[in-house]
This record gives sequence, C-alpha cells and structure tokens, in this order.
Amino acid sequence: MDADEFRVAAKQLTDYIADYIEGLRDRPVLPDVQPGYINALVPASAPETGEPWEKLFNDIEGVVMRGMTHWHSPRFHAYFPTANSYPAICGDMLSAAIACIGFTWNAAPSCTELEMKMMDWLAQMLALPEHFCFSSGQGGGVIQGTASESTLIALLCARVQLLKERGLQHKVTDADDEGNEAKYEVMSRLVAYTSSQAHSSVQKAAMLSATRIRLLPVDEANGLSLDADVLAKTIEQDRRKGLIPFIVIATLGTTNTCAFDNLQTIGPVCKDKAVFSKQENIWLHVDAAYAGSAFICPEYRQYMEGIEYADSFTMNPHKWLLVNFDVNAFWVKNKELIEKAFNVHPEYLKHENEGKIPDYRHWQIPLGRRFRSLKMWFVFRSYGVSGLQNHIRKQIELAHLFGDLLQKDDRFEMVDQIRMGLVCFRLKGNNAMNEELINSINKSGDIFLTPTKVKERFIIRFAVCARTTNEKDIHYSWNVIKKFADSVLAKWNS
Repeated sequence: MDADEFRVAAKQLTDYIADYIEGLRDRPVLPDVQPGYINALVPASAPETGEPWEKLFNDIEGVVMRGMTHWHSPRFHAYFPTANSYPAICGDMLSAAIACIGFTWNAAPSCTELEMKMMDWLAQMLALPEHFCFSSGQGGGVIQGTASESTLIALLCARVQLLKERGLQHKVTDADDEGNEAKYEVMSRLVAYTSSQAHSSVQKAAMLSATRIRLLPVDEANGLSLDADVLAKTIEQDRRKGLIPFIVIATLGTTNTCAFDNLQTIGPVCKDKAVFSKQENIWLHVDAAYAGSAFICPEYRQYMEGIEYADSFTMNPHKWLLVNFDVNAFWVKNKELIEKAFNVHPEYLKHENEGKIPDYRHWQIPLGRRFRSLKMWFVFRSYGVSGLQNHIRKQIELAHLFGDLLQKDDRFEMVDQIRMGLVCFRLKGNNAMNEELINSINKSGDIFLTPTKVKERFIIRFAVCARTTNEKDIHYSWNVIKKFADSVLAKWNS
C-alpha cells in the first residue's frame, strides 16, 4: 500500500468507524458465536502474495464484527466503562503514524515532555496534592498500560523504599554477596495488606513479586470499606511475628460494588509513628481505577479525603474519561524511588541529557512505550474540563434514573446505595433465581450485565458505560430486565 492507496483506505475506514459507532444501537451487544468460530473464516496460514485493501475491508463485518462484544453499545452495562471518543481515536491515529518508542527523552522529546505535562494537567483536574506533580520538583506521573501494572509497580517501589531505609542495596549482583543475602532475608518477611473487596490484580501483584498478602475483612456498616481497626491490629500482630508490613493498597471504587475505603482512617495507620514507634512508615497505594475520573467534579472529592497520606495514586482515564485504552495514570509522591526501582543502565541507552528530565523507561516494567499522551492532549483540549465533568455527571444521573425505575418494582431490591455510575441489584429471592435471570438476559444479546458475589450473595451489576447512552437506552434496558424477570419468576412461582 502506497501513500495514495493509504489515503483512499484510511478515508473509507474512517467512514466505517463513524458509521459503526453511531449505529451501535442497531447491533446486538453480544455475538452469537462459539469458541473457535474464526477457524472457519480465516485460513490456517498467511497468503503467499498480498491481497488488495478492498478484500481486507470486506472481511471486517464477516470476520471481526461477527465475533465482537460491542463495549461501546449504549446497552452494554457490564464490567466498568472503557472510554471512547473521536478525539482519542484521532490521537491513536497520530501515535500510530509517528510510531516512536519513547523510552528516553532523546528517543522522542515531545513524547516524554507532553506526557509530563498531561500528567500534571490531570493531577490538577483531580485536585491531587501538589507533591504528585512534576511542577513540585518532588513527585510526578507516568502513563502505564493498566491499573494492574501500577499496583505491581507501587508494590515494588514500596519494597525499594524499605530496603533503602534499612541501608540495603537494591541492585542485584552476586547472589552470594553478604549484602544481598541480608536483602533477600528482609524481602522474605514482607507483608502487603488490602481489602477482601480489592481487585484481583492486587493479589496478582503480590503473586508476581513473591510477597505475602493479607486480604482483610470489610466494615459492612460503612459500605464495605476496609476496616482500619482490623488493619492496625493485623499489622501489629505481624510485627510481633517478626514480619515486615510494608504496603497497604486501598481502593476508591471497588469492582464489585464501587465501595470506597476510608483514607482518613487508613492513612494514619500507615504513617503515624506514634502508633508503631521505631518502625518504618508503610507505603499507601490508592487504586481509583474507575471512580477516580469522577474526582474532576468537586462534589465527588469527599471520597478521596485523606489522599495526602498516599505515596502513590492511580486511576484509568481509559475507563471513564473518554481517553481510549490503554491509558492508566500513575503518580508517585517521590519520583526518586520509582526511578531507582527499575534502573538498569546499559551503554546503548545512555544520552547526554540524562538527569535533566525523566527517562520514562525507569518508570515502568517494559522498555518500549507508545506516544499515548497524544490521546489525553486531544481529549482534554476538545472537551475541556467542563465537558468532561458534564460527561461524568450525566452518566451518574443515568445510573440514578435506573435506580428510580428499579425501586418502583417491589420484585427487586437494590444492594447498597448507588455509587458513581454503578447500580447493584437483585430479585428478591435466592441466588439461583438471580443467576437464571442474568444468564437469560445475556443470552438474548439485547443488553449485557455482569454479576458479582459479596458474602455469598449473588448480585447483578448495572453499569452505565457508553458515551452515547441516554435516557431512552436506560428505559430500554430496564424493560429487557423486567421482561426476563417475568419469565424467571413465572417459572419459580409455578
């Protein structure tokens, strides 16, 4: 494909993308395919000679869309949102065209510097403490792929901090070295803490780093928040056993029910020397992957009161802030620690401007990185802060509309209060009845819901996800739920 052919193909594909997004209401949310469906549609090996663009284009519907779950359908209410907007798509296009690998400043100066600026912009939009901004000279932010990566990186940074406080070298050299033996002995006693409601990625981070983790009970009277008293007692017990508590992962907006941990009670447990005298401070990482976007609206910032205790903070613009996947925002209070945690410095990556500005390869697990800040830049400038606030507020209003409809039907019960754009509900009855309800709804393909279990209670989650969802879509989805509830209840009551 040459430049002239590309112009034709790109224009055709752009029209297709716009038509696809605007026509999503006419497509079933879920595909009607079975595992392995693509084997009958795609040859077992690549063609020997190249095929014309028109043939590729004609296969989009028959191959790709045939097996597509349409995440941006206004009737997709599963998981949490994945963001999508036309400015973000344009940012992705430009990033793909530039195709730089911005691992160091000199590899692509604008890739590094625009990312730094966007991370400061977003920190200000969220009203994060100044020390998380590059402008403070103390901390800074970086785009990671997902919040799961940020949790693992926070855990590793916390480990570096503890080793530094104990005067142990972080750099791995000879395994028989006396200093490394002492380091490994300390690492074998490290313990991480989180809520039983925390995302599974927290456990995965502990698994990948070979770290003990305590999944602590929640306070049901306080909206399934991590119980700070239980946290303090567990930390004290572990210290008496000779273990070393080193990180607490708090969640603002859990996946199960969008519950919020209380940073004002958890923070002092991690930082108050009076509570644990002669002990290191415990790193506090705050995961606000979904709900963090709402903090651009001042009326929702009470959920992050106590954020000044945090050593690191993460949220996903690619969930709810109209920036296409993959853009996770991760900030650290002390950028020196993250730079030391992953610093491997071969000759071929050195350059004359080292130390004057961050090299983001030191801030992440991979070496390579895309020019992802372009999407943030395009979206933030296109919508402005007020436009993004309006998007968040509208989706929360739609969740409350669904809640109002739900509460008028006495066959259903709402589980806990509505938080952000998520409504948790169930039929009044047993778990099997509710499982049958959600399975029958999803099998129809009309809308898509996901379940969860809390305290062995089966719960149906209804999330407002798509940028284009409106009041009519909420009524449509509610009518689908009612229709299948009629069938399920008729069966169970017969």
